[in-house]
Amino acid sequence: MNQPIHDDELNRILLKPRFKWKFKESEQDILQRFKEELAKEDCIYTSRIVDHHIVIDVPEKDEHFWSPQLHVEIEKEGDLTLVKGILGPKPKIWTFFMFLHFIVAIAFFVFFVIFYSNWSLDQEYTFSMMMCLLMPVVWVALYFFGQLGKKFGYNQMVGLHQLLLKALRNFKTVQD
Repeated sequence: MNQPIHDDELNRILLKPRFKWKFKESEQDILQRFKEELAKEDCIYTSRIVDHHIVIDVPEKDEHFWSPQLHVEIEKEGDLTLVKGILGPKPKIWTFFMFLHFIVAIAFFVFFVIFYSNWSLDQEYTFSMMMCLLMPVVWVALYFFGQLGKKFGYNQMVGLHQLLLKALRNFKTVQD
């Protein structure tokens, strides 16, 4: 796990890489380790800890539209402690992107219904047909726009991932 979390084959196509590790240590030990790491003077990241959820952001001075956020959740699973999380865009950016995808999908279906109705009634359907062809192109463009944003936030993602590894460095993961 020395490579950045989003460098493996699967995560190259994902916009929000996820991780899940199991440890023998208690929830409190792991949570305390995060608190200690985030409280250090050389730690540049801002964070919020609520119960067993840790949200870590890049410093405000370095923040831009594509800045990632690390969300870590620590929970008990039998005798083990499960540490899982997501490294990706902030929720407001993710919600905006999902909204755009939803609008494109709705527009595709609306234009398809108009196209089919006009085609079956032998009326002019060129505009609606062109829009039906354009919507998948827009959809693919949104995907590549998201990938481009991931590249803009790459260094910050690496920094957040290194902080995660630093906080968990003394704990040994348990294999399933």
